[in-house]
Amino acid sequence: MSSEAGRGLRADAVRNRRLALDAATALLAERGRPLTVEAIATRAGLGAGTVVRAFGGKGALLDAAVSSLLEPVVQRGRDVLAQDDALAALHAFLVDLMAFQAAHDRVNDHLAGLDLPDTMRLRTELVAVVRELIVRAQADGSVRSDIAPDLATTLIGETAYATARAGAGVPGLAEAYLAVLLDGLRPR
Repeated sequence: MSSEAGRGLRADAVRNRRLALDAATALLAERGRPLTVEAIATRAGLGAGTVVRAFGGKGALLDAAVSSLLEPVVQRGRDVLAQDDALAALHAFLVDLMAFQAAHDRVNDHLAGLDLPDTMRLRTELVAVVRELIVRAQADGSVRSDIAPDLATTLIGETAYATARAGAGVPGLAEAYLAVLLDGLRPR
């Protein structure tokens, strides 16, 4: 039994919730598309009132959609933390992070002013994963230690964001950014 069914939601409510969530997630990935309740409802084949009832509002719907996108990225970060080679783990995760950013670079444009507790929790965890990867790579000497882990984490986040914003349609840009970033993080 699904957790939604376990909370007593009717089958049609569970289906409507899924349709709205899938529509919001799809619209988040499309450039230049409005992300209104009406646009989500139209994409889902539902009425706007049904979408609002399913989630209680646009903020809750977007929180569910964005957190469903972030969860696999955070899990991948947790997985690479188990690798023995700290630099290889950092590199592997940064490739994934930059690919995620490139695919979802406009998500932040839709989130201003919304209460997104699940999204914020996952973002915090994502930052913690990157920071731990930096700390591990600094501890084994593969990343310079004269840059504080928090600063290096911010640098990585901003580089991933810049790559996503600048890289649409520019083949090889993400790889070039990553090569320069990792080269700059190598010990002197």
